[in-house]
Amino acid sequence: MRIFPRIRDAARAACARPFAAASCLRRAFLLTAFLFLPAVSVGAQQPFYTDDADVTEFKHFHIQFSNELDALQRFDYPSLTQNTSVLEVGYGVAKNLEISVNGPLIGIYNSRVITPRRLVGLGDIELQVKFNPIKEKEGSRMPALAATFAIEFPTGNTDKGLGSGLADYFVNGIIQKSVTKKTTLRLNGGILFAGNDTTGEIGIKTRGTAFVGGASVVKQFTRKLDLGLEVTGALTKTLHLDEGQVQMQFGGNYLLTKKMSLDFGIVAGKFNTARFGAQLGFSIDF
Repeated sequence: MRIFPRIRDAARAACARPFAAASCLRRAFLLTAFLFLPAVSVGAQQPFYTDDADVTEFKHFHIQFSNELDALQRFDYPSLTQNTSVLEVGYGVAKNLEISVNGPLIGIYNSRVITPRRLVGLGDIELQVKFNPIKEKEGSRMPALAATFAIEFPTGNTDKGLGSGLADYFVNGIIQKSVTKKTTLRLNGGILFAGNDTTGEIGIKTRGTAFVGGASVVKQFTRKLDLGLEVTGALTKTLHLDEGQVQMQFGGNYLLTKKMSLDFGIVAGKFNTARFGAQLGFSIDF
């Protein structure tokens, strides 16, 4: 793994700044913590942004759709709210290997002090490959392991603020472990090598390398109902927290049929993410 030299170099660059040693240690800790939390990714275990280690079965499809309405941060004014609808289609191309494509339809709603008050259009489209070489086995301490590589193409309209105008390249590692028979812990750590992680007004707008991550715990309460909590976030190379993002979500899934679930969540965040919002969607396997 070549991630660790990058962590070391970024930490050294932060320590080279004229700040106190305590500030340097705090930045190094933040970087390490974010790298071993699950990644902020659209292609994930809906409604959570934390990705899971599972892949779509060979020669099968997985479709998920979500709609999220968010109140934006005050510094995004005159933009007030954003509605993001995302459709993702995944296909199992081989055993333990899937490819997926997803794209958002974004609506940004502005204050009456500017025109137009509403901007609507397609955002940037993402293509992702996911490989799950190690699955969790009952009685074993070894967790399930997976990795993803994603490319986001600059298909959104930059003049309307619906696209970043940049091609994004992202690598993410996934750890998944059953804590009990009904409780699952998921961890990711990822690096955005180029571009930025914006979706409309939400996300880090700074161009270049970013470290992303988060953590989720999901418990099965009934045969049909799962509920969970997650924390996700991101940091830029400067390791300044106010240039990054932190978000929490409470959500879950309700099984409608054996192959279809209703997905829901409530989010709250700080810095370059939504202040608060709600998400509703569905997932189908066939």
